[in-house]
Amino acid sequence: MAEVRSKLSQGTVSDPLERTSDPFADFREVLRLDLEQSVHYRHSLGKTSRFFLALEEGKLLATSCPTCGKVWLPPRPICPSDLSVTAWTELNGRGTLVSWTETPRAPHYADTGSPYLLAYIALEGASTLFLHQLRSAQATTLEHGQAVKVVFSKKGVRHPLELFWFEPA
Repeated sequence: MAEVRSKLSQGTVSDPLERTSDPFADFREVLRLDLEQSVHYRHSLGKTSRFFLALEEGKLLATSCPTCGKVWLPPRPICPSDLSVTAWTELNGRGTLVSWTETPRAPHYADTGSPYLLAYIALEGASTLFLHQLRSAQATTLEHGQAVKVVFSKKGVRHPLELFWFEPA
């Protein structure tokens, strides 16, 4: 007789309410499976698409507000402070390390292995901190205020967020 190869366990669970007449008695047999699922979908990056297209050209774009002067990265089509339509501006990619954490696993899209360093970067010319991957560094040797720079991938990547990262300057 054939058996499901992904079967982890089979058993019967009891009624958590311990009723004398269990209306779910016929549904208490449980089969647990180990299944891998893959999802394919198409996604539009919408009004921020230019940010990702510029990464392919080795450019780091932010948006600036013509009214209040704030520079937003991640880019925002509308300024959250005063609701003005923003304009694209290029940053030089230099900044300082504000904070960081080492995670045991990389995000699902990352091809960089583990551990994975995430850092808040204060970029020159930006009004906001930017959270992104920090490479070529050890968490134990990092310092607050340390100079960092953006680095762009020279090879094709699976996900646009892998087109760039930060490294110590």
